[in-house]
Amino acid sequence: MTPITREIIDYAIRKEFEAAKFYRDLQARVKLNSSKKFLKELEDMELQHAEILRNYLEDQSQISLISEPTDLKISDDWDDIEIKDDLTFQEVIIIAMKREEAAMNLYNRLAENISDSAAKTVFLRLAQEESKHKYSLETMYDDEILAEN
Repeated sequence: MTPITREIIDYAIRKEFEAAKFYRDLQARVKLNSSKKFLKELEDMELQHAEILRNYLEDQSQISLISEPTDLKISDDWDDIEIKDDLTFQEVIIIAMKREEAAMNLYNRLAENISDSAAKTVFLRLAQEESKHKYSLETMYDDEILAEN
């Protein structure tokens, strides 16, 4: 593994820990238990991504790609939401959708700009994971928020 590849993967690991911390901190700012539980699940997913990256650094094991879900593009309709105390469940979902979309875009950009084919596969896999999370969030938004309106 080249030093630049290691540096990029270390950067991605830091981003995953930052995302996990963001969701952990947000848990303290919401009142609804359902939102707290939901944010804890997102925190755990980000920590799993960091683990995938750390494992790759240790043994450069091959990672397989997964199928990417359809993009419902619900998050495209929303601007970023200000983080504040007492966020609604709708706001929490929108924030999470936007963050997962940003992470997906980051991993796609990293994959496009790295020459190491094994590391490229790792980044593509993580982009697919983020896309899967975004799809789940958009589906939840569609089922729970849009269905109520």
